[in-house]
Amino acid sequence: MKISVITVAYNCEATIADTIDSVAQQSHSDIEYIVIDGASRDRTLSIIEGRPDVVTRWISEPDRGIYDAMNKGLAMATGELIGFLNADDMFAHADVVGSIARAAQKQPDADVVYGDLVYVQQDHPDRIIRYWRSGEFSADRLRFGWMAPHPTLYVRRSKLSAIGPFDASLRIAGDYEFMLRCFGRVGAKAAYVQDTLVRMRAGGVSNRSLRAMVDKSREDLTALRRNRIGGWFSLACKNARKLPQFFLRV
Repeated sequence: MKISVITVAYNCEATIADTIDSVAQQSHSDIEYIVIDGASRDRTLSIIEGRPDVVTRWISEPDRGIYDAMNKGLAMATGELIGFLNADDMFAHADVVGSIARAAQKQPDADVVYGDLVYVQQDHPDRIIRYWRSGEFSADRLRFGWMAPHPTLYVRRSKLSAIGPFDASLRIAGDYEFMLRCFGRVGAKAAYVQDTLVRMRAGGVSNRSLRAMVDKSREDLTALRRNRIGGWFSLACKNARKLPQFFLRV
């Protein structure tokens, strides 16, 4: 089973080598690895160009933001399953893609596969600071703020036409809105991999400042209302779900 992994990058010379290395270490043999660079001004592009053994296809050009770049990746991908690995994140172990493929093969009616994620320190990615254990999906849990971690989500390419592209007009919550469409409006069937799939560096665009967190909440609320999942109550539940993640141990 061919699986497409897409990394969207911009000025991330400090971290993208770790991301690429984690793809190179995967045991699954049929990986299409696509990198979409937003015309970086640092050494990001030279790092990408230096790994033709791992990177299947890449482009480097200006874009209209992260979700526009993600849509470019979706358009290029040819795998049966398609997912994203952020340019400052890493697969948690060498069998991540293999476990995703096995889950999809075991449940051929599943439209999406997802798993768990841990947040790690920026400068010490071996130090875990937050655990995101997804749990099994059920449609009624969406109203109570449930959501799978987007960096662990892999969607069947055959389902993308029903889900549609990322909304590039959103700056921070485009991935959340995409998943609400996927799990809510489209009613995708899901397969849950009960394993940590991604190590995500803390301090991303959505939580690097109070202003960013306010903007994220505003866009989250827009996404909830647009997809008729809920409103302020669902947003409050979504934020409250984060608190136990700082104390959970796996």
